[in-house]
This record gives sequence, structure tokens and C-alpha cells, in this order.
Amino acid sequence: MFYCTDEPHGLPHNPFNALVTPRPIGWISSVDQDGNVNLAPYSFFNAVAYSPPQVMFATSGHHAEGGLKDSVRNVRETREFVVNLATWSLRDAMNTTSTTAPSDTDEFDVAGLEKEPSEMVAPPRVKASPAHLECRYTQSVELPCTSEDDTNLVVFGEVIGIHIRDDILVDGLVDMEKADVIGRLGYMDYVRVSDMFTMDRPSWPLNK
Repeated sequence: MFYCTDEPHGLPHNPFNALVTPRPIGWISSVDQDGNVNLAPYSFFNAVAYSPPQVMFATSGHHAEGGLKDSVRNVRETREFVVNLATWSLRDAMNTTSTTAPSDTDEFDVAGLEKEPSEMVAPPRVKASPAHLECRYTQSVELPCTSEDDTNLVVFGEVIGIHIRDDILVDGLVDMEKADVIGRLGYMDYVRVSDMFTMDRPSWPLNK
């Protein structure tokens, strides 16, 4: 089939995000200017630069109570956030934190997650997560949006500190099988990273 994205596609659900997969999950912890903690997963998330290391997460729409979603508002206010690695063992807790809770709700408590202090930023880390990226907010970019009542916003941050649990390091490399991470597919589907392979990058001229 083919369809123009500004016309009805006739399918039960929008297939767009089911085609851009798998996507890493940015499990973002943040605090507001009063110290209230927020934790929420974002599937529009990725690393975007090496030097300095930088990441982004994107959000659509607004908070149910009005205004920007808590993570975006908090990051803009305090200019800090943490990316926590989402894993198979933490899948239910991660999913719990996706709920649209009141702004003064601590999703760590709702999901039964223990906090761990960060080294360089105020937002706490998910203690059970095997890796964390401490980030300093750099900028946000507003993208085109078909609805005047909504917004599409991309938040960028520079990674200024990285935590890696020793047991997922093997010979100095991060072992993704030990990390047991999960990713986002389309609809309500996820993937568990358990089937990996290696390919060396070719050099020019190619050997045929």
C-alpha cells in the first residue's frame, strides 16, 4: 500500500512508529525548581553526537493539567536530567511511569523504585538500572505540528557523566546481553535485546 501522510491511511492504527523500530527508550528522571521528582519514558530518544556526547528526547502534546509535560518543563527550569537504561527486569516499572500522573507525583514511589543520588546533577537515578547518563540541558527545538493546540518539541542535552554497573562490562566493553535492555516497537509492542551479531565496517576500496 501507499498513502500520503496528510490523508487517512485506513489502517486500525497509525503505522508510522511501527516502521521506525526498534527505538531505544529514554527513561528520563528530572526535578522541578521546587525539588519535585519526575520519572517518565520517551521512545522518541537517541544519541545524536560523540564529542561532546549528546542525546535528545522528543515529546508531543501537553500535560493533562495543561502546559508542557513535566519532563520538558523540569529540564527547562533546572537544566538537568538523567537518562536511565530501561531493562527487561524493569519493564513493568518503566511502563508504570508512563502514566499521566499529577505534576506533584513522584513516579519513583508509584513504581516502587529506589532512588540513587547522581554525581553531577540534581535528578536522582533509578538505582536498579545498570547504566545512567547524567545530562545538562543545552537547547530545545520546536517542530512543525498539525494542531495549534499541541506541540512537538525536541529536548537536547550534553552527557556530562556516565554510570556503568561493573557486572555489564566484559573485557572493557558493555555487554548488551548482560544489560538485557528493552526497546520500543510500534503500537503497544516492545523488544528485548537478546539476539546480537557483529559486522566489521568495510574500508574502501571494497574487497570483492
